[in-house]
Amino acid sequence: MSQDKGVLITGAGGYLGRQVVQALAGQEAPPRPLLALDIRLPPESERLTGVDYRQGDIRQPGLEEHLAGVETVVHLAAVVTPGKEADREFLYSVEVAGTENLLRACLAAGVKRFIYTSSGAAYGYHPDNPQPLEEHHPLRGNQEFAYSHHKRLVEEMLARWRQEHPELEQLIFRPGTILGATTNNQITALFEKKVVLGIAGAPSPFVFIWDQDVVGAILKGIREGGSGIYNLAGDGTLTMAQIAEILGRPYLPLPAGLVAGALWLLQKLGLTRYGPEQVGFLRYRPVLSNRRLKEEFGYIPAKTTRQVFDYFLEHRRRGN
Repeated sequence: MSQDKGVLITGAGGYLGRQVVQALAGQEAPPRPLLALDIRLPPESERLTGVDYRQGDIRQPGLEEHLAGVETVVHLAAVVTPGKEADREFLYSVEVAGTENLLRACLAAGVKRFIYTSSGAAYGYHPDNPQPLEEHHPLRGNQEFAYSHHKRLVEEMLARWRQEHPELEQLIFRPGTILGATTNNQITALFEKKVVLGIAGAPSPFVFIWDQDVVGAILKGIREGGSGIYNLAGDGTLTMAQIAEILGRPYLPLPAGLVAGALWLLQKLGLTRYGPEQVGFLRYRPVLSNRRLKEEFGYIPAKTTRQVFDYFLEHRRRGN
């Protein structure tokens, strides 16, 4: 990698952002400049040599001042697991309006490449989704899921930008469920319970992608360039029943109406922030094809869905 082709990573303090920054900084010839942008600066003890850490909010004006000498922007900033106080307006301001603000700054600064991590959630959670989903299938991110809907809106915006501003090359990845040694989120919480719950009549297939494969695909895009849209997924799927078997725990599929009613009540009582819409999240899991990733982009995931899950469990059992 040429040292005069700078890279800026947004969301650099997040789970994936830290790993991308670490991988770039550890290369024999890391990019220069290598800028890590986040709303908060990391403690001095956690900063890596050769990385220029910048405090910045992608919603604010003046982002172009961070882009001098930058050829590639890797946009990872998002709110994957909102806190209790994060309302829909705030989430939109970060994920959609913030992305548009960043795109305008890239254009003003002459950035050449924009790498964006979208999500398989952009396809939406629908009973009639094709299985598997390929990149040409329509994006129908559900409005009831802020993350899913906003990923759809951003991708629709990026499609307009490809027409209006072809000088800014776009490389878009749509990851499945990301798992790694230290992943801890609402998905992994499903695997921590003594009884694995599911929805009756719905296999709920999960497609996992190793976090290091996400990093690897991003680094390939930075190093070799290229454009296009690619699903990021390991081979194969795991249903909730199969996950329960691997965990050695009972599997209890419940009627969809019962789960929806229970969530409605718990949300009303303030005991959970998740409502009845979560039934669709489990019931209609998007299954992603990685054919184009392998055949056209030329990246072969190192781990299958089953291998990713085994890796995650091994590290969880060690307490990592």
